[in-house]
Amino acid sequence: MAKKIITISREFGSGGRTIGRQTAERLGISFYDKELIEKVAKESGLSEQFVAEQGEDSPTKNRFAYSFLGRESNGMSVNDYLWSVQRKIILELAEKESCVIVGRCADYILRDREDCLHAFICADVKKKAERIVKLYGETEKKPEKRLAEKDKKRRLNYEYYTERKWGMAQNYHISLDSGVIGLEKCVDILADLAGME
Repeated sequence: MAKKIITISREFGSGGRTIGRQTAERLGISFYDKELIEKVAKESGLSEQFVAEQGEDSPTKNRFAYSFLGRESNGMSVNDYLWSVQRKIILELAEKESCVIVGRCADYILRDREDCLHAFICADVKKKAERIVKLYGETEKKPEKRLAEKDKKRRLNYEYYTERKWGMAQNYHISLDSGVIGLEKCVDILADLAGME
């Protein structure tokens, strides 16, 4: 069965976003990353900046911080509301069209669909550090610290909303080390596995 939707979970600096975009281009299907942020912001009434910063990252570096987030009378925090809107939009996109979705727990949200291919993209710290310095203009003396902080926030958010371990092989159909394989080969593999070519 051809996989209609590809979800890309990724470590910061691994090139997952680029791999996702290029895979979508290769297959001639829609790509959702910043486009998803725009849709969520429009539907939720939250700013694009807030959605971008809080939509897949923990608000702090500690899982217990979720317990102290302000809650409305319905028991939901702003982060919970953001999660519910993102979930709704991801489910709608999956029903509507073939696409590649980057991050935002899409692998978990779409876990029960048989027409999905869930990928996790990783790389060693040295390769990721080189990438964020080169592409994102990271100027910290220790880009490794930025990598660790960003991935920790992604992991905490993922684990809070999914109760699963972020990056655990059992949660994905395939895990690719872009530092060893290369971005182009990762695209080749995903496009081939999707069976849409």
